[in-house]
Amino acid sequence: MQDKAFSFSIKHWSEDDKPREKLVHKGKSVLSDAELVAILIGSGSKEESAVELSKRILASVGNNLNELGKLSIQQLTQFKGIGEAKAVAISAALEIGRRRRGEEALRINKISSSRDAFELLLPTLGDLPHEEFWILYLNNANKVLLRSQLSKGGLTGTLVDVRVVMKQALELGAVALILAHNHPSGTLKPSKADREVTQKLQNAGAALDIKILDHLIVTQKDYFSFADGQML
Repeated sequence: MQDKAFSFSIKHWSEDDKPREKLVHKGKSVLSDAELVAILIGSGSKEESAVELSKRILASVGNNLNELGKLSIQQLTQFKGIGEAKAVAISAALEIGRRRRGEEALRINKISSSRDAFELLLPTLGDLPHEEFWILYLNNANKVLLRSQLSKGGLTGTLVDVRVVMKQALELGAVALILAHNHPSGTLKPSKADREVTQKLQNAGAALDIKILDHLIVTQKDYFSFADGQML
């Protein structure tokens, strides 16, 4: 009879079921998301293995690693079998992944398309639970001089300080701007406020010969471009 104190630790699994050994001998790419999370937590409980526990956690967020990365330590510890140490391990690993994406994005220093701008901004905006408005300041070769957060919270015209934006552009010698904000809801449809803010900055830029090249709405997986949609 199984000992009540027995924990489904990875070391007790059969060789074919051990994700650590599988990673070493077959490579990390063959492991499922649940197996990777199982390596992080090490063991499950007497009722379920680490992989089964990991599958349950992933199922709660629609099997979406980006959504898993948004869970707090407190939310993770609500799952039976996940204590603070395991929750911290999961959170830290996903944060490393987010930062890695950010470092890769930093290699993009010249914007040649809306996709370039999206790839650059995704690590910053994609996972946020609230709206933020950012601006890319570009020189005449479309190289990024600065990424700057303009506001945090709901997007309305009153939150956009045109003087601050244009003062920064003049100080940098920027000749073009790309506007961007995220929609945590996942919708890519521009709102009335989105269009009004775009027009407000376009009008201000025209007086100083500073072009608004695009305005991106960013979600976790996709984006909407005002320029591609011929709304500029």
